Amino acid sequence: MALEITQYLIAAQSPDGGVRLSAEESLKQFQEQSLPIFLLSLSVELSGEAKPPESRRLAGIILKNSLDAKDAVRKEQLTQQWVSVDQMIKTQIKESLMQTLPSSVSEARHTSTQVIAKIASIEIPRREWPDLIGRLLSNMTLPSASAVLKQATLETLGYVCEEVSPKDLEQDQVNSVLTAVVQGMSQSEQSSDVCLAAVKSLYNALDFAQINFENEMERNYIMKVVCDTAVSKELEIRKAAFECLVSISSMYYEYLEPYMPTLYNLTAHAVKGDEEPVALQAIEFWSSICDVEIEIKEYGGNDSESSNSIRHQFIEKALPTLVPMLLETLLKQDEDQDHDDEIWNLSMAGGTCLGLAARTVGNLIVSLVMPFVEANIMKTDWRSREAATFAFGSILEGPTIETLSPLVHAGLEFLLNAMKDQNIHVKDTTAWTLGRIFEFLHSPGSNFSAVTPSNLPRIMSVLLESVKDSPNVAEKVCGAIYNLFQGFEDAADSSILSPYHMQIIIALLATADRTDANNSRLRAAAYETLNEVVRCSSISEASNIAQLLQEIRDRLARTITLQIISSDDREKQSDLQALLCGVLQVIIQKLTGTDETKQLILQSADQMMTLFLQVFACRSSTVHEEAMLAIGALAYATGSEFVRYMPEFYKYLEMGLQNFEEYQVCSISVGVVGDISRALDEKILPFCDGIMSQLLKNLSDARLHRSVKPPIFSCFGDMALAIGDNFEKYLPYIIPMLQGASELCSHLSSQDEEMLDYGNQLRTCIFDAYSGILQGFKNSKPDLMVPYAGHILQFIETVFKDKNRDEGVTKSAVAVMGDLADALGPNISSLFKDRTFHMELLGECFESEDEDLKETATWTRGMLSRVLVS
Repeated sequence: MALEITQYLIAAQSPDGGVRLSAEESLKQFQEQSLPIFLLSLSVELSGEAKPPESRRLAGIILKNSLDAKDAVRKEQLTQQWVSVDQMIKTQIKESLMQTLPSSVSEARHTSTQVIAKIASIEIPRREWPDLIGRLLSNMTLPSASAVLKQATLETLGYVCEEVSPKDLEQDQVNSVLTAVVQGMSQSEQSSDVCLAAVKSLYNALDFAQINFENEMERNYIMKVVCDTAVSKELEIRKAAFECLVSISSMYYEYLEPYMPTLYNLTAHAVKGDEEPVALQAIEFWSSICDVEIEIKEYGGNDSESSNSIRHQFIEKALPTLVPMLLETLLKQDEDQDHDDEIWNLSMAGGTCLGLAARTVGNLIVSLVMPFVEANIMKTDWRSREAATFAFGSILEGPTIETLSPLVHAGLEFLLNAMKDQNIHVKDTTAWTLGRIFEFLHSPGSNFSAVTPSNLPRIMSVLLESVKDSPNVAEKVCGAIYNLFQGFEDAADSSILSPYHMQIIIALLATADRTDANNSRLRAAAYETLNEVVRCSSISEASNIAQLLQEIRDRLARTITLQIISSDDREKQSDLQALLCGVLQVIIQKLTGTDETKQLILQSADQMMTLFLQVFACRSSTVHEEAMLAIGALAYATGSEFVRYMPEFYKYLEMGLQNFEEYQVCSISVGVVGDISRALDEKILPFCDGIMSQLLKNLSDARLHRSVKPPIFSCFGDMALAIGDNFEKYLPYIIPMLQGASELCSHLSSQDEEMLDYGNQLRTCIFDAYSGILQGFKNSKPDLMVPYAGHILQFIETVFKDKNRDEGVTKSAVAVMGDLADALGPNISSLFKDRTFHMELLGECFESEDEDLKETATWTRGMLSRVLVS
């Protein structure tokens, strides 16, 4: 069959469906019958210069897909599959791939570079293929090496650096890779293709260069070569060089000071005179510097020596020249640009960077921007008016309210008038700017609120009128209304917005119903704004929300009878149902807040539940999520009465828990199990076996996304609390799962921030489970947990010693310690003998500024003192 693989690969690309399917089936059979020989045949095909380019191309794609997948579980299966292939065959495959690098067929070359990197990602961490880096580097020094071979080699080195971790390469290998890459960039006799491959390779290798950047001589050399490359004659090379500078600014900010004059000149030249792809990267360099300095300012802390040593204040120093450069870019708008149309041009990039600079330096930026605003805001040219408005809107976050408030009060009427500008771009940016004013300068309790009883009628008049404007403008107006209402979120009773409450609801419903082109985004914005209006409503507006409840119910009912002819119709129905279920969820939560308004939900509960169940029948994952969330809110509202919906709802809950593909649906379903447990208490018993069985399956199944698993442990706690000693029969299954998860926590990488967050979430949820179980057994069968108390306490001590835990984990750990004492009493006093960590943990809690944590620690101290004294 290996001899026939060429014809199968060509036939698998045939326009004739029958021929194509037959060839695909033959390839599949070959793969299943003898995977090692199949992979070897593909590599031979890929490297065969006499083979047709189209068969080589497909051979490379299949080979790459046999080694890697986006799905983590599938990726691990493919990794193990490769590891188990005979060593001799693997060596032959790798040799074929290396022989493909000098190929004259670019597609074969390119695919081979990627496949080599995929194999490297499997083998290098296992200390296999030790000569790969050396062989690649030797390609760069061979006197006979063609430009094609050098380009492919540099590309391979870049991909390898992208695939493997810095800890997997020895420092001398890193040094050699960087030397080869930098030489590839700097040798004037190199072809532009080789130089471009070298720059792109450096971009991927920068993560490995920490030691090299610490060495001044090496750092100077790297920076010189990158800066020289940034003025290359080739556009793509210049763009790639600036991408390297952006990455360097983020990774190696602390070393940049000596190079900043050069970098300023390079970026200024690019922004003012280079082509847009390069200019955009030059602006991105300054945005990246802003990001670093904002992070230092917000999280660095004043006491940290390390953060002080790298607080260079590059933005503040560059401000007098940087701001005029950015302001100039604002005048380079596209005729058809829209702030949310994913258009990224000089104007958008410049405005974004200006906003970041305002957050970085605060008040200092205002005096540099306002003259530009004042000079351009009245001009007849729309570009000038739009740029002035964009500049003003961009600096509203960062400077103090005291500094901005006089400017906003002086300019607000002008901006409201500008909502009638003849140019749509000016109106669009004005609406966006009003939204930012309401977001950052609208604090009803302070002396500086932009919104006052005297200007509110004018503001509301303009917003109610402008929400009827073109879809793009109306969408920004929805955002402004959203921020305006959010400012009154904490108003216990009526606010100055109360007289406009119903008008706004009616206007937003009308906006959601608009039929203009591209209105799906506008409809979503209208409903999301409606949600915020409901969320921020006061008790006095409950009658309006009750009317809205009826209206949204009617709208949802109408979607169920929509005529569905095409998949497009189905998608539109599904999107609308998701939005309406979202509004109902917010209304349920709002009206459940007081006893008087809760009756409105209880009276409508049957009709709503009927609608939600009909929505589930649509089998759409988006709808599933939103309807599930609404049902969770309804369960909380109806309490134990929710049990009457369980027989019908249970099958959909089970489907949600089994939906591994759309794991967000599964995650929300797990959350709803918790909501229902808390609502029903012991009435959930008839459904417990099914739910617990499915949850245990989910924990054991490697296909389920890991983010869903920690909340399952919390769910066990909710179930145990709900059914009390009836939970006993599940203990033999649950406890080993909890102990295994506890063990896993100690093996998670502390270098990976994502894994740190996951570890903290997992530990919090394990503690939630133990808390619920201990409290559930407390009054009837506390002794059931005595055998596990030592393990729980050991886990708490391990967590205490981990300095990467967050306050949420600390609070949960302290709570479980209290629950152990509360539920098990003197039974556990011996476990604390010769242990002192609990006192240190409590002492740490009392030093915290978190009042909830202090309160939990006080309760736990009381529980422990009772047990330990007795």
